[in-house]
Amino acid sequence: MNTWFRLITALLIFSGCKAQPAALVLPTNKDDNTLLWEVSGAGLERPSYLFGTFHLMCKSDIHFSPALRTALQAAKLVYMEMDMDDPSVLLGGMLLMNMKDGKELKDFYTAEEYKKVEIFFRDTIGTPLQLFKRMKPMMLESMLYPKMMPCKTMSGVEEELMKMAKIDKKEIKGLETIEFQSSVFDSIPYAEQAKDLLKTIDSMAAYRQYFDTMLTVYKSQQIDEIEKMFNKSEFGMEDNKDLLLDKRNKNWVIQLKKIMQEQTVFVAVGAGHLPGSMGLIQLLRKEGYTLKPLLNK
Repeated sequence: MNTWFRLITALLIFSGCKAQPAALVLPTNKDDNTLLWEVSGAGLERPSYLFGTFHLMCKSDIHFSPALRTALQAAKLVYMEMDMDDPSVLLGGMLLMNMKDGKELKDFYTAEEYKKVEIFFRDTIGTPLQLFKRMKPMMLESMLYPKMMPCKTMSGVEEELMKMAKIDKKEIKGLETIEFQSSVFDSIPYAEQAKDLLKTIDSMAAYRQYFDTMLTVYKSQQIDEIEKMFNKSEFGMEDNKDLLLDKRNKNWVIQLKKIMQEQTVFVAVGAGHLPGSMGLIQLLRKEGYTLKPLLNK
């Protein structure tokens, strides 16, 4: 869901299209510990590909394997969580960041708590909180992520993928609209979001360490460990996992069944959507597809 960070920072996105080459045979990984998967079977004439991303990390840590580059080149379309090469998505995101019904951040804090958040944004983020007083707290929290990073030059895996997609003249599409993602945030009580924001501010040192562990697990491609991380209370997702992951995964599988039937696609979504009984890997297998782990070194 932190694709919203890109909207806040207004990063540029790229697009294009290219014809589909012949089907490929890519090397299989020795176990399930990979972020790159081939999807075949269930009547598909050619395989499609599934890849787990990380929304924000040090740019120097983002590397793509030869297998991933080949899979991307083989795809006719690239599907991400949202169609981020569409300028209207950026504009729509800006318009949908605020809470409904005129709610403001101070409505969910005591005067002392609000002052703490205000000082943090002024001194640590370097931005007056007044500019974001109506923004949904979960989106405000994404502004804290750069402060957890050990580098100054950051990017998202999706951003770097889109740069390659531009070179290969691939068209990028979204599995969700900006309006839908905004509605997911609205489904989580603002008071709960505000509580989580304050918790993160109060425990920045611990969250930096936790965020670093998440990055390490992601880069190691340990699928089981990724699932465990998303189920830990520190991540703040356990109470809303159904909204943030499970229901969205089900909706995506319904779409992908039709999309993959029509052409080879490269699907790149947050790595947390891949593992588990309600993850994309298992949900696609339940639909009769063969999911093969690909070597991604």
